[in-house]
Amino acid sequence: MRIIRTPGQHPALGDFFCFEQLPWFRLSIMALAGLAGVISFAFPETIFASGADSSPTIRIRVNNYTQASPTMLAGAEREAGRILGKAGLQTVWLDCPAGPSASDSQDPCRKALEATDIVLRVLSESSQNKFQETAFGFAVVPVLASVYYDYVAHLARSDNAEFEIPIILGCVIAHEIGHLLLGSNSHADSGIMQGHWERGQIRQATTGTLLFTPQQARLIQAETKTRMKLQTASLRGLATAAVDSR
Repeated sequence: MRIIRTPGQHPALGDFFCFEQLPWFRLSIMALAGLAGVISFAFPETIFASGADSSPTIRIRVNNYTQASPTMLAGAEREAGRILGKAGLQTVWLDCPAGPSASDSQDPCRKALEATDIVLRVLSESSQNKFQETAFGFAVVPVLASVYYDYVAHLARSDNAEFEIPIILGCVIAHEIGHLLLGSNSHADSGIMQGHWERGQIRQATTGTLLFTPQQARLIQAETKTRMKLQTASLRGLATAAVDSR
């Protein structure tokens, strides 16, 4: 489970995600400007305080390209949310259609990514991936995480723990999201960010003790707060522009 810093080498990346439209670079200008303009008039003292006062929160857009059932995926999301919650991070999960869908400006899955958004792809296997050593998945900084469901399922079955697939998958998801928030060289000698998982790590996963370290938790919170401030700054600029144009 290593981190990948440049896009374009996984065959599905280009089809799914246009990196020219990464988060806080292209926001939905009209929608955000209108919303921010209205709210700024109603709550001028408080509208831009939320980035500093709110708990660190990220929204995760999930795209499932596998046969994993919605129930299984929901269980994995709960476990990943629990692990990230232990690190002081709140998560909002948004299950999005895996394939093309009708354009709908009100569909959050169709909107431009924001600074606090992360995209998670659940893929079948890594057989077509050039990064063969990425057994569980890989991460593309700053917003794209991919996990391999088939490998997780095989590992669980080989350890007679098929009923624990959602738990193990949730740990893998938390690991890859950890890469996005902790940055380069974020593997560790202990905890959920270990680079190699064997039976001992799987035992920890199934008992709920495979977690982020306290230091990693602090870094995760700091990075998320930075992203929230970027989002707040974007809203501030758009609201100012909307007021100036009146």
